[in-house]
Amino acid sequence: MDEFQRFLALWEIESGRTLALLKALPDKQYDLRPDAEGRSLGELAWHLVEIEAYMTHGIKQGGFTRGARPPGIERPRTVAELAPGYARMHAEARARVDSLSPADLEREMPFFDGHILTVGQILWSAMLHHLIHHRGQLALLCRLAGGTPPGLYGPNREETAAIRARAKA
Repeated sequence: MDEFQRFLALWEIESGRTLALLKALPDKQYDLRPDAEGRSLGELAWHLVEIEAYMTHGIKQGGFTRGARPPGIERPRTVAELAPGYARMHAEARARVDSLSPADLEREMPFFDGHILTVGQILWSAMLHHLIHHRGQLALLCRLAGGTPPGLYGPNREETAAIRARAKA
């Protein structure tokens, strides 16, 4: 398995985790904003979509231009629309990446900040690691909003309690 195939496999695993978290967000908490200067729960959730959409759109375009918007990027205004919106936009992002070849990972292009990055750097860091970072923040917001985020890299406390209860039975 080459680096490109490893990336695609890991991205699919992570997209499933992202989708599970989006489905766990409390319906009535879209506007929860514990930090007045920060994003609301709904805004942060949609930022996960924006990360995949903007990074893959920029790669497909051969560079990143301020103001260039991927199609369909308009943010939904309800929690119920977030998970289906992510699924749709992830499929579109995946199609853009599927059009690449392993050799494309070494192709260089200008990024938003003017730095020259390889496609591989954009996919691994600017997209995947960036998404995982913000997904962790969203998991905490989910909990603060009264929701139960799924265990993303192991069981959460509710899942752990259920495991222990089954072991005692």
